Formats: sequence, structure tokens, C-alpha cells
Amino acid sequence: MDCRVSWLGNGGMAFSAETGSGHLVNMDGAPEAGGRNLAPRPMELLLAGAGGCSAFDVVLILQRARQAISGCEVNLQAERATDDPKVFTKINLHFTVKGKDLDQAKVDRAVKLSHEKYCSATTMLAKTAELTYSVEIVSE
Repeated sequence: MDCRVSWLGNGGMAFSAETGSGHLVNMDGAPEAGGRNLAPRPMELLLAGAGGCSAFDVVLILQRARQAISGCEVNLQAERATDDPKVFTKINLHFTVKGKDLDQAKVDRAVKLSHEKYCSATTMLAKTAELTYSVEIVSE
């Protein structure tokens, strides 16, 4: 896997990343750090990546379990260290899974498997952060 990140210049703190799969992602710093708030912060993207990685696992596991899943949303809340490096110290992932006649045990198992076995992003973040998660099922 590879990625190229380039500073966009213009006196700011904006960067563009081109991923190995050819996609572009812009990033910017906070105004107090010289940015112009034109794009997500790099740490926001790291958190979003963890949510995306875990949600991907949950959806795939539930589809393979033949659950009638129609939606999956993850709300993440994180705390960071106050001193540099300001790593994540706590992250909570709240999963809202929608579908018809979803089996609570299968949904719980899918989330647990993501965190204990499959999600590379949350496994890496767990090296510095206490990870917790909760699950809510919305029946349709």
C-alpha cells in the first residue's frame, strides 16, 4: 500500500493525498495552526478511517450471516492526549444497525469480531487508546 501527500502551499497548511488506489483526499490544519479549515484534519481522517474499517467488517459479517441489514452507522467520539504527540487516548464507537428481524446476538458478534479480529485500524489505535463500543438495533 502506498500514498503520496503533497503540501499545497499558498501560505497555508493544506495538503492533498493521492492514495495507491488513485483517489484524492484533501486535508487542512486548524486556523490556529496556520490552516484555513478547508478540509478535514489528518487526525479526523484517521478516526473516520477507523469507523469505516469497522463498519465495513460489520456489514460484511452480517451479510454473510444472511441478516437483512439495510443500514449501518458508526458514531465515534475520541479523546486525545494533552501533550505531544497528541495520540488518541479513548475512542468510543456507537453502532446503529438497521434492518428487518436482525438477530441481536449476530449483530453483537459482528461488532465483536470486527474489534477483536478483523479491523486493522482499530487494532492499531488500541495500542494507545482505550476502545469501547456499543450497539443499537433499529428495526424496520
